[in-house]
Amino acid sequence: MSKQENKKSRISKNTLKTAKRLLKYVTETYKVRFILVFICILISSVATISVSLSLKFLLDDFIIPLIGQQNPDFAGLYSALSVLGCIFLLGVISTFIYTRMMVYIGQGVLKRVRDDMFEHMQTLPIRYFDQRTNGSIMSLYTNDTDTLRQMISQSIPQALMSFFTIIVTFISMLVLSPLLTVLAVVVIFVMIFVTRKIGGNSGKYFVRQQMSLADVTGFVEERMNGQRVVKVFNHERKSEEEFDELNEALFESASRANTFANMMGPVIGNIGNLQFVLTAVLGGFLSVLGVGGITLGVMASYLQFTKSFTQPFMQVAQQFNSIVMALAGAERIFQLIDEEPEKDEGYVTLVNARKDEKGNLVECKERTGMWAWKHPHSADGSVSYTELTGDVVFENVTFGYNEDKVILKNISLYAKPGQKLAFVGSTGAGKTTITNLINRFYDIQEGKIRYDGINITKIKKDDLRRSLGIVLQDTHLFTGTIIDNIRYGKLDATDEEVYAAARLAHADQFIQMLPNGYQTMLSGDGEELSQGQRQLLSIARAAVANPPVLILDEATSSIDTRTESIVQKGMDNLMKGRTVFVIAHRLSTIRNSDAIIVLDHGKIIERGDHEDLIKMKGTYYQLYTGKLELS
Repeated sequence: MSKQENKKSRISKNTLKTAKRLLKYVTETYKVRFILVFICILISSVATISVSLSLKFLLDDFIIPLIGQQNPDFAGLYSALSVLGCIFLLGVISTFIYTRMMVYIGQGVLKRVRDDMFEHMQTLPIRYFDQRTNGSIMSLYTNDTDTLRQMISQSIPQALMSFFTIIVTFISMLVLSPLLTVLAVVVIFVMIFVTRKIGGNSGKYFVRQQMSLADVTGFVEERMNGQRVVKVFNHERKSEEEFDELNEALFESASRANTFANMMGPVIGNIGNLQFVLTAVLGGFLSVLGVGGITLGVMASYLQFTKSFTQPFMQVAQQFNSIVMALAGAERIFQLIDEEPEKDEGYVTLVNARKDEKGNLVECKERTGMWAWKHPHSADGSVSYTELTGDVVFENVTFGYNEDKVILKNISLYAKPGQKLAFVGSTGAGKTTITNLINRFYDIQEGKIRYDGINITKIKKDDLRRSLGIVLQDTHLFTGTIIDNIRYGKLDATDEEVYAAARLAHADQFIQMLPNGYQTMLSGDGEELSQGQRQLLSIARAAVANPPVLILDEATSSIDTRTESIVQKGMDNLMKGRTVFVIAHRLSTIRNSDAIIVLDHGKIIERGDHEDLIKMKGTYYQLYTGKLELS
């Protein structure tokens, strides 16, 4: 088998698997409703076929016998028409019911899909988001789910309707004239061949279209966020060129996909017209010869069935592009849902604790201000408690985001409880990487990281991160009030705790000056505030969490010198009694650190306090005196 055939086989298997999985969403969530829809579609299909089948009985049993009669009795004809009218009315009601129900089912399935996507997304590691643009992920929630909505509410019922129509029509044709049905069977194989040939090409390009659409969405989202940078550096023309290139790829895949999809309808329609002509000629010839018992009523019904038989194929052809786009979108959605979640094999948890009269740690349900690591031992079933003090140790740690590119090389360092540890070094030296490893955003390849003497791989990630407070260089505020954004650090914090945290971070003063104070609504990542004010809220958020260990990653880099001196006082209060890891380009902010670690290309080249490093007259001395600049 050639590579091309292998690829086609793999695509068809994936598409079939995706279709089954999507159908499972429908049947599992709305099983009873879907069965009712199934029944209504069957009734509607039978009612539609009754139009063609009724022609034979009306002509042969009622209309032709009445021709030439002196006093024709139309009672039988009226009764037959009344029955036929009731059947049509039942079909209309069934169509109305299943159409309305499929809209409800479609929206319900989309809700469940979005819920599953978002729920699973919360379990994914940081690496997943680092490797993808925000726009491409957003495209899953918008473009891809919208194609699903169209398929579930329109294409699935249309496909079921077409399937039932084909089955019922074929049986009726077979009953009316087995001889003429032989011609219909030949046409079926021709239509299937054409559908597979054209549909295969269409499906291939629709998959590419969805991928190109995600690329365009990601690019637009990225440029919107960076519009100021684009304008400052006069990058408009280059951005247009890059967008045109992505848009051209989308145009190519979309135009080819729709060319093949739109081609299918007319081709199948003309095959149906050809079948109609051939059936009329063959039927007339057999009728003249008196073969097969073909009457005028049989011919009228059969020719109508010929049209009805072609119509479902036409309808499927019209919906084909929607079906393929939806399946391509569903495949991308399921890829997200199937992504390997962040692994957590930890079993040591963080609990509230207090000391009894003997000085032993005792677990508490209420908040006591003291934390302990609850460490169950599988060997004897016992449980031990270790007070959370913030003692962090790196032992011969080696790490790289990619296996072939090592960032940290055999790093060993320690931070005693209550110590302030500062990292200095050029961009790419590994400063932020160290803090990412403490959080277990990434796992190390070699070595160990111990937290209060416990290997952090044994600590549950949620509990580990609950013990850490982080203030990043890039602040992220959410749509909501200021008080809600600060409370994000501790969801059950009281208003008084929030106010105290804001005062500690020196954010209270500017908040009080806002029109609605702490109830001021923020939107668009807090664009109403200055960068410095947003950073103050980020610091307040960390303060309200009241963590024993604090990580400050360029926390004051976006604040002017005057504001920084104010914030630094609050930061000093916040850091008291805590183990603190600081990353700062402004060396003046880390002079009072207990230890300063100088990194260069993933290695520790100097360690000591400010005075010791100045005396060494090494890299730190050169940086501090301005003889060497941080890049």
